[in-house]
Amino acid sequence: MAIRGRKVPWSRPRIFVNDLLHFARRVPSIPVQRLCRLAPVVAARSTLPAPRPPWSALFVKAYALVAEELPPLRRAYCAFPRPHLVEYDRSVAAVAVERDWEDEKAVLTIRIKHPARLPLSAIAERIRQAQTAPLDQIKDFRRTLWLSGLPRPLRRLLWWLSLNCRHWRGNVCGTFGLSSYSALGAESLHPLSPLTVTLNYGVIDPQGCVPVRLIYDHRVFDGATAARALQRLEEMLNTRIRSELLAWPGSEPLPAAIPA
Repeated sequence: MAIRGRKVPWSRPRIFVNDLLHFARRVPSIPVQRLCRLAPVVAARSTLPAPRPPWSALFVKAYALVAEELPPLRRAYCAFPRPHLVEYDRSVAAVAVERDWEDEKAVLTIRIKHPARLPLSAIAERIRQAQTAPLDQIKDFRRTLWLSGLPRPLRRLLWWLSLNCRHWRGNVCGTFGLSSYSALGAESLHPLSPLTVTLNYGVIDPQGCVPVRLIYDHRVFDGATAARALQRLEEMLNTRIRSELLAWPGSEPLPAAIPA
């Protein structure tokens, strides 16, 4: 008996992902990985009352702090009016969030502007709101779903302008992305994105070790810069972010055996 199939119409979230991949495939992206030892920050987070800040919030702020020190992490390749690099004065994070949309799982993104200067609690609350609030209450989600409902030629034009006009790109698209589903016990080895940098991390083991990947646009900087950024990211998580967690309201003192 012949196998039968049915036509499935494109949903707006799937249109969004297809448009993103259309532009991502033009980016010569390369992953760099470091095994980060995060026992100090893992221990500090474990002392917090529920709900604890999600790991995505910790990585967003830590990376934004590193990007303040390393200007190439705030750069982007733009093609209009001619190919050039632009360096932004601050970071804007684009964080991927999975939500239920009608009868399917949908991946959408929220922007967090200047996370290096936000309290960790504010970043955590922004992500938690994106995970739980009705979709129509999230401005970034409304914009994405509206854009994905436009005719394809107009959609692709707006995507191209947003990615290639320096005054739009940082504000509309973000300067770096974060995508991870380690909470599901899995990890992506090379997520695709049109952004200069996508940060990705795996499952944290009982010793506090976790593989962290920085997928970067090779037109903008080189692998050594990515490697130094990952090294500094590990240090930032174990120092600045750990200190902020220890000052979190309701946190308990760490046992004396936990290394500083």
